[in-house]
Amino acid sequence: MALRSNAAGTIEAAAVLDQAEASPDSLWRSIVFGRNKTEMPTPDRALPGRSTSPFRLSDRHRVLDAPVVTDTVPDGYEVAIFGLGCFWGAEEIYWQIPGVWSTSVGYAGGTTPHPSYEEVCSGRTGHTEAIRIVFDPAVVSYADLVKRFFEVHDPTQGMRQGNDVGTQYRSAIYVTTPEQEATARELTAIYGAELSRRRLGDITTEVRESPTYYYAEDQHQQYLAKNPHGYRCHANTGVKFPATA
Repeated sequence: MALRSNAAGTIEAAAVLDQAEASPDSLWRSIVFGRNKTEMPTPDRALPGRSTSPFRLSDRHRVLDAPVVTDTVPDGYEVAIFGLGCFWGAEEIYWQIPGVWSTSVGYAGGTTPHPSYEEVCSGRTGHTEAIRIVFDPAVVSYADLVKRFFEVHDPTQGMRQGNDVGTQYRSAIYVTTPEQEATARELTAIYGAELSRRRLGDITTEVRESPTYYYAEDQHQQYLAKNPHGYRCHANTGVKFPATA
């Protein structure tokens, strides 16, 4: 980011691509919403939000032709909720897995009720960008979804993923059953030990009971099916989950 003076003598930021790997989408998100929002807001400083959702969602999933809003799921199916950076690419990864019935993107883990994308990106809601996965455990196990979670992002980066910086990009596993919590904690420990063995840093992923999940705006649902050349965050450790786990 370069600085220049405008006609009134004030300083303004001139958007320049100072990192060769930064995509236009990533740069735009950084300029508009800020990249240094890495401190979680206290509840008294969080944005107030609203009592109901301010937008409507499409009825059907663009790729899987299942419901987008899945507050009711088929008998025997389970729900997994993960935060692993920008939710556009994260959702794309999971809708391709056999046994996944539906996916959506939303906001979770913060304070502000029914937030907007702009509010979440301001760093003043406490939410992370999250994906909600409805899956058939007879086809794909929760453990396999968690293993994939660790492989496709970098769980050591704290309040960032690659060029995307802020509390909304933190790594999180929000569990919906006690069994999920036990699995998530066990696999986090295993993967963490492997990263430590390779001296790649400590895992910063938060694992806790699922908070309220707020669906994101319709334009963000299945974003990369609608915009195939859109932004994907490629941050990861390059470490496969240990085969013995």
